[in-house]
Order: sequence, then structure tokens, then C-alpha cells
Amino acid sequence: MKDEKKIGYWINIFLRSLGIVLCLTLFVLSYLFYLSWDLPSLEQLENYDPDLVTSIYSKDGKILDELFLEKRVFVELNQIPIHMRNAVIASEDRRFWEHWGLSLRSVARAIFVNVLSLSYRQGFSTLTQQLARNLYKSIGFEDSIIRKIKEVITAIQIERTYTKDEILEMYLNTVHFGHGTFGVQAAAKQFYGKRANELTLDEAALLVGLLPSPAIYSPIRHPDRANRRRNTVLRLMREEGYVTLSKYAEARAQSLDKINDEPPKGVAPYFTEFVRRFLEREDDRLGINIYRDGLKIYTTLDSRLQSIAEKTILKTVQQNQKVLNNRLFENEEEFSRLAYFGIHPEDTVKMMMEDSIPLYKALRHKLLVQAALIALDPQNGHILAMVGGRPEPHYHDQFNRAVQARRQPGSVFKPFVYTTAIDNGYPVTKQLLNQPVVLNVRNVTGEWEKWMPKNYDGSTGGLTTLREGLQRSLNLISVRLVQELVPAVEVKKTAQRMGITTNIRAVDAISLGTSEVYPIEIVSAYGTFANKGVYSRPLGILRIEDRFGNIIEEYEPDQEEVLSEETAYLMTNLMQTVLDQGTGGSARWKYHFYHPAAGKTGTTQGYSDAWFVGFTKNIVAGVWFGVDDYSVSLGEKQSGTTAALPAWAIFMREAHKKLGISWNDFKIPEGIIKFEICSMSKNRPVAVCPVEIEVFKKGTEPTRYCNIHRRS
Repeated sequence: MKDEKKIGYWINIFLRSLGIVLCLTLFVLSYLFYLSWDLPSLEQLENYDPDLVTSIYSKDGKILDELFLEKRVFVELNQIPIHMRNAVIASEDRRFWEHWGLSLRSVARAIFVNVLSLSYRQGFSTLTQQLARNLYKSIGFEDSIIRKIKEVITAIQIERTYTKDEILEMYLNTVHFGHGTFGVQAAAKQFYGKRANELTLDEAALLVGLLPSPAIYSPIRHPDRANRRRNTVLRLMREEGYVTLSKYAEARAQSLDKINDEPPKGVAPYFTEFVRRFLEREDDRLGINIYRDGLKIYTTLDSRLQSIAEKTILKTVQQNQKVLNNRLFENEEEFSRLAYFGIHPEDTVKMMMEDSIPLYKALRHKLLVQAALIALDPQNGHILAMVGGRPEPHYHDQFNRAVQARRQPGSVFKPFVYTTAIDNGYPVTKQLLNQPVVLNVRNVTGEWEKWMPKNYDGSTGGLTTLREGLQRSLNLISVRLVQELVPAVEVKKTAQRMGITTNIRAVDAISLGTSEVYPIEIVSAYGTFANKGVYSRPLGILRIEDRFGNIIEEYEPDQEEVLSEETAYLMTNLMQTVLDQGTGGSARWKYHFYHPAAGKTGTTQGYSDAWFVGFTKNIVAGVWFGVDDYSVSLGEKQSGTTAALPAWAIFMREAHKKLGISWNDFKIPEGIIKFEICSMSKNRPVAVCPVEIEVFKKGTEPTRYCNIHRRS
């Protein structure tokens, strides 16, 4: 009886214990289920899709810039050096190859240390747990038991889903190295300016040393701490047998001199910002996110020509700045007004303008000479180089003058006037009187007033041909063209047909380029002449690829025939005279640019703007110089020839040399004939006439004989 009671007692104890265990198990399972309801599903684990950096590439394969919210570049495990992988394992999880997501030995050690110290001194996270925390925000980052449990659950799922190599690859591509960089590839570029596969042993150890606390061990902010931490990682690698004693000693002796103090700067910042803004308009249409999707943007820019452009513009803008400085330093009244001497000391402002220290931002729009350069391929509109302001880093701003500034073009607008005349059947020998004219123009108050424009050199003369008028950039001939041959409204239509989108005012003053234009549009319009009358809209992007190399979108040239081939050739031929014998001649004799080329200088009233736009068969380029505040003059005689042409000529000379472009003359169309005329009367010659060869559209050559020499 007693035995039965005893047995019954123990059975009762067992059943109660079993019930308690079952209840606890049920509670634990329920709690684990509750914790895991917002954790990543198996499908999410199998479709790991991190945010990646979008890279912008030049035409010749250089990375120009990167777009990102978190700087992350994915790289395959075989592109990560073995010593980088070993450093991570030795430092962060030496039992990585053995555990299944949770290291029980590490857990036991952490409990023992923390209990003895009565504080949290020892963690037990494996690489897989860290990866789980890095990948999935639902796990959280707070120090708590709940977070650890979530971490372990997800880590076990990751171990069941991926191989060890795949886990290590994901870890090295997602871990934070500080300064906004995620993943070893981005960190290698940030700190060493190289790819991950180029990292040396000491460099890999330093990067791994950042992982426990990137802010504390930053080699930029705390080089001593970073050095000590790197040596600790090297010691752990030696203890684990990953490096020999000699390799350890050699790596430990390396200094931190190779660390980049500043993040690498993008190439062609004005162009890449131009591309970024275009992509932001495209992302909804294409269903992409340029900051997260790891896209590859292949552009038209040639990094070699961009480098030439930036160096040339910087040198020329500094020369023009010296001229402006001297002018203002001698004109105390204007200088005081522009520099706000009541607020800023004169001596300080002078030092800033002489480049001793950066100029105050508030004064830059009035006291700094700015510039823009655009180079295009006239055959397809590809943007080859773009400078939207001073190339100096401390003067870079968000205003891209190449595509956003509206400035008066001055005489670079005259080819539209001459094109309209040529297109309407007037020959290049058409003569107009080079005598003063009167224009009605609106002043700043909107009232009409009389204006008598003059030629740049103050000259007047008799009958003058269109060729000589453009060659010498005679204002009086341009005005008479509009008043006597081609109405302003027709000139406006020509400019619009050739890609000018700004408000061109159809008044007589149109002939002198008083209506504002964008530099990129005036350059692409000139490309129409080089491309036999076919206008090519400026194009900056060739294609967009996703992270796997699949093409999302390709961009083709947008072209339209807007001039006859004959008109385009005659205008080219006229502007060749400008370079060979006219206002652009210094490009030949002074700057030694000898390729067949055509172009035009431009200067606005008061020397507020200086331009030169010109082209060969392969490149059309334009440069502009001025001060952002239009009321500030570059200086007396700072014309397009003096202030702008040097940059254009040097850029074109070096660009053709760099690309190996051979001598390439403009082809004469079938509708153009060469015709012998009297060099004085411009009519058919008689026996005693001095003669010259001129080009005409068939049917526009002179029919009358010279009446000057026929009488003699």
C-alpha cells in the first residue's frame, strides 16, 4: 500500500513536472513565434537584395562619380583577398567554419565572464549573427536579450539557406566600415583609393580593425587607435596560423601614410550633376531608383578631354581674374561698391581675389570671373567634356553655367543672321554699306530709345561683302542684313530651328546677339554646320544597366536636318575665314591649332561676356567667360578674342592631339561650285580684273561682268 502511494506520488510529481515543462516549452515556442513574426521570411533570405551604389562611367571606362544613400559596392568573394577573409575570421569569429549560426562555446564564455564581472563585458555574436543584424532592420541594434534571440533565429535560418562562402561574401559586402561606407570594396576605395583585390595584408587588417567600432578606430580621426587595433588583428591572425611571423612583422611595421584624408572626389562634377538631374526625371518612367539599385550609367563624356578642359579653363580663368583684379584695384569706387567695404576689410578681400585664401561666398557672384566649356561630337551630339564653372574645388557650386546660365551671346549669334541670308539665296559676295545705322531698342525701364551701334574697331567703310562682314565681325553689316535682307522674325526662326530654346526677341538688335542663350545650345547649334545641316540634340547618356549587366535603357542620337548641306557648307566656309584671316586668327599663329576649323568670337556691350565657339569635323566646342553679375565688366578690351579664344584654341589643339585626330577637311557638297570673280567688284572678271576664287550655291554665282575694269 505504501509502495503504491509512493509510486502514485512520484507519478504525480512527474506529471506535474511534465506539465510545467510542456507549459514552459509552449510559452517559449509561443514567445519565439511572437518574436519571429516580423523577422525575414525564407523567401526574403533567399532573395538578398541590398542597396548598392550607382556608378557613372565615362566613355573611356573611368568611374566619374557614384550615387548612393549608403555607399555600398558589391564584389564577389573571389575578388576579396584571402588575407582579408582570414582577418575577419580571426578577429570576429574564429569558429566560423564550425558553428551553425550560434557558437555555444562563445555563449558559455560570455555568460561566465559577464556573471563574474557583474556587467556586460563579453559578447557572443558570430559573423552570421552580425550579418543578420546588418541585413534586416526588423532585428534592431539595441543591446537586449530580445535582440539577441531575434539575431540567433535569423542567423540559424541564414545558415540553413546559404553556404559558408556565400555568408562570408554577404558579410564583407554589407558590414559598415565608417564614413558612410558599407562593404569592403567601398571601404578600399574610401581609405586607400583602390579596389578590394588590391588590398595588402596591413591594409586588410586595418579595415577589419574598424568593425567593432568604426567611429572609435577611424584612421582619419584617430590614427593611433586605428594603428593599435590593426596590430591586434595581425596578432590574432598570427595566433590562428593565417600569417607567418615574418609577414606579421612586416605588416606591423607599415605606417598609415597611405590613408586618404578626404573621400575621393568625383570627376567632372558639373557633368555628373547634369546626368544625375536627368536620371531623376527618368527614374519613374523606367521604374528605377538611382540611389539604391546599383545601376551602371554609361555616359558620352571622354575623361581625357575633360581633364584637358578643366586644366585649360582653370589657367585661362586665372589670367582673366588678374585682369579683373587690376581693373577693380585701380577703380576704388567700383571696388568698394562691389566688395561691400563697409562690411569686409579691403586688404582681406584683395588677398582673397589674389587666391591667397578662398573668397567669401557672398562676394563671389560679383568679384569672381567664371567660365563654361562645352565640347560635343557634332555627328551625334555626344557631350565629350563639360565645365560649368571654375574648376577649383573650393569654388565649385551647384550652378552649372554650361547648361543653366542665360547670357547674351554677342557676335557668336551673328552666324544665325548670315545663315538666314544664305538660306534665302543671297551669295557670300552680297555687298552692304558699312555705314552707321540707328536702332530702336528698349532701355531698362521698358521705354524705346535710339541706339547707334558701332563696329568693334570703330571703323566704317563702303560696300562690304558678307564674307568680310563676318570675318571682321562688323556690327554695321549684321544690322543692315536684318534691316535690308532678312527680317528679324526669320532670324529667330532659324535660331529656333537650330536648337535655341530661349526667348529670342525678333527686333533689329537680334543681329548683335542681345537675346540671352544657354551655352550648350549655342554650341550644339554650331554643330549643325559641322554636321552638314543636321542638328544633333546634346546627349550625355549612352545606356543604363542594372547591377547584373542587363540593359534597362539605351539612348540614341536625336537628330533633324534643319539646313541644306549647301547652306551649312557656305557658313562653315565663311567661319573658316574668321579663323584663318579674321578675329580668330590668333588660334593659328599664337596657339598653333592648325586643323581645318571654323568659328566665331563674341563680345557683349561693356565686355560683360567673352565667347568663342568653333568646330572641326570631329569636335564642336564653345567657351564663355564672364562674372555671374552681368553688370560687372571683365575689363576694357577683354573681348572674345582676348579672354575666350585662348582657352578654345588650347583645348582644341590638345583634344585633337590626345585623340589622334588626323587632318580632316570639310567636304564640298555637289550643290556648291567654285567660281572665279573679280576681287574688287565681286562680279564675273574681264581680262584685266584681279581675280579670286569664291564659293557659291549653284545658280547664285554672278551673271554680270565687272563694270569697274570693263570701262578701263
